[in-house]
Amino acid sequence: MRQINTEQITDTVEKLCIDANYNLGDDLITSLQNALKKEESPLGKEVITQLLENAEIGKKEQVPVCQDTGFAIIFMEIGQEVALAGGNLREAVNEGIRRGYKNGLLRKSIVKNPIDRINTGDNTPAVIHTDIVPGDKLKIIFDAKGGGCENMSRSAMLTPA
Repeated sequence: MRQINTEQITDTVEKLCIDANYNLGDDLITSLQNALKKEESPLGKEVITQLLENAEIGKKEQVPVCQDTGFAIIFMEIGQEVALAGGNLREAVNEGIRRGYKNGLLRKSIVKNPIDRINTGDNTPAVIHTDIVPGDKLKIIFDAKGGGCENMSRSAMLTPA
């Protein structure tokens, strides 16, 4: 049985929050560069060029690539041979989110209640997905899910009969 202290989880989540918001992955940069080569429209080329410039600035200056630093979604694969020590998994993840968004100077945009619209001030709670897998490893993936204007659905008014 492999023991992992929850403080290690907190530290890792903090780093992932910052890294995901400051650095686009190499695979995404390559995809944007390939798209730029294929793009025919001048406007499309300009947009892709701006995305690549933002990515370069974010990485170089260690600032968020986008002002919408998203709400935190965590995907975890926890090996059956892993024992957590030192605290609660959910609290360890949320503390990592708190620290990452504070220390990374990332915008906090989560509200406690969608009706009252009161911001939590620390971008918690995170959405946490866990999967138990064979082995003694713990894998953590962070996703900063941007909400834009929060219009994540569609509505339409049908013509009255």
